[in-house]
Amino acid sequence: MSAAQHPIGVFDSGIGGLSVLQALQAALPHEHFVYLADNAHAPYGEKTDLYVRQRTHAIAQHLIKQHQIKALVVACNTATAAAIHELRVQHPLLPLVGVEPALKPAAQITRTGRVGVMATRGTVGSDKFARLLGSVQGQAAFEVCACNGLALAIEQTTLPSHENVASAEVSRLLQSYTQAMGPFGQGAGEIDTLVLGCTHYVFAQDELQRLVGPQVQLVSTGEPVARQTQRLLESAHLLRHEPAPRTLGARIELFTTGNLPSLKSAAQRWLKLPAQHCHSVTVL
Repeated sequence: MSAAQHPIGVFDSGIGGLSVLQALQAALPHEHFVYLADNAHAPYGEKTDLYVRQRTHAIAQHLIKQHQIKALVVACNTATAAAIHELRVQHPLLPLVGVEPALKPAAQITRTGRVGVMATRGTVGSDKFARLLGSVQGQAAFEVCACNGLALAIEQTTLPSHENVASAEVSRLLQSYTQAMGPFGQGAGEIDTLVLGCTHYVFAQDELQRLVGPQVQLVSTGEPVARQTQRLLESAHLLRHEPAPRTLGARIELFTTGNLPSLKSAAQRWLKLPAQHCHSVTVL
């Protein structure tokens, strides 16, 4: 098998990265993907940097050794902030793509000059985020909110036993955090652009849109990440240009270190994938 035939690895602390996988599928329809959700160790956004770095390196090694991935997408803002610089040093030949809150695109499209940013505590407290925020100072005013508990609540909506309680908690947290950020709208002093700085939050965007109003623009990172992945694969001559033979098996395989029924539920709900695409795995 040529290197171009190998899969692209994608990972997140949980199911949030499936929003990035959706965009990757749309942009790269002929590629194979291996997605790993580290649910047993989630949420990353409320763990220490050291812990997140250790998990990130362990998962990268697993995907490289067990699946011979040709590229790696770190579909987690917290893991990107904590560890992608180290991954680039350890794996200089592996195309690597991380995610970061879309502050620069948001600064370009805001009309009121006020931008809201929702992200995990781990992301907003990172040096990488501080540098990113510093790079756009003067372009807009940013209201940053560390949304403790939100990613976990969204994650738990995929558990049948927790779905109703978790959905109510998601609604409560969204209302609390949006109210704390300030008024939304297109008037003077109002926030007219909202950055979803965690891949999980995309799965709550419909409710978010209702809370902040239809005129507020929501900005996420899936499509820019997909475009960057495509550029890197093209540069490395690793892009697959035609569908692989059926004998190579399923085009998308999903793995979790945690609750398998939760991953199956998320895969069915958001990717329309049947349960046989989902598997349990241990990554030490």
